[in-house]
Amino acid sequence: MNDDVEWLRPDEVRAWLAVAGLLEALPAVLNSQLKNDAGVNHFEYMLLAGLSESPGRSSPTSEIAAFAAGSLSRVSHALTRMESRGWVERGPRGGPGGQSAVTLTDEGMEIVRRAAPGHVAQVRELVVDRLGREDALELGRLAGRVLEGANPAVHRMLMDRYPEQDVRPDDRD
Repeated sequence: MNDDVEWLRPDEVRAWLAVAGLLEALPAVLNSQLKNDAGVNHFEYMLLAGLSESPGRSSPTSEIAAFAAGSLSRVSHALTRMESRGWVERGPRGGPGGQSAVTLTDEGMEIVRRAAPGHVAQVRELVVDRLGREDALELGRLAGRVLEGANPAVHRMLMDRYPEQDVRPDDRD
């Protein structure tokens, strides 16, 4: 063993294994619901949902990759599949550098409409209702701190797209 490493204490091991288990278990549960409701996996849904929330339902490829927390290669493969199904269109963007853009089609928006109610219900059941709103928000803040170190680009995109608001834990939107 390397004596220079500060090994995890038993309580830290337990905390880490809970996080690691969550990172493995949650996507499988979400994938199952999304496949049943709309025939998409969680990664595809995140791409479609991100586009549905973008102005004009269009976004530079790099931004939608950050939204879905995927590499450009993985996003490109997923977009190729979704383009062949008629859910998205790719083309040049008129902005600086001529960045390529992805646009959600009406067919793609219909997939989001089919998938979203069940997805939101699943997220609410597994996270928000199980933890309570205040703890769910705290989990999001803590996950954001870890994400900032693990993937700064994704963290920046989330902070830009969803700035924190000053709300009391008992406020409802």
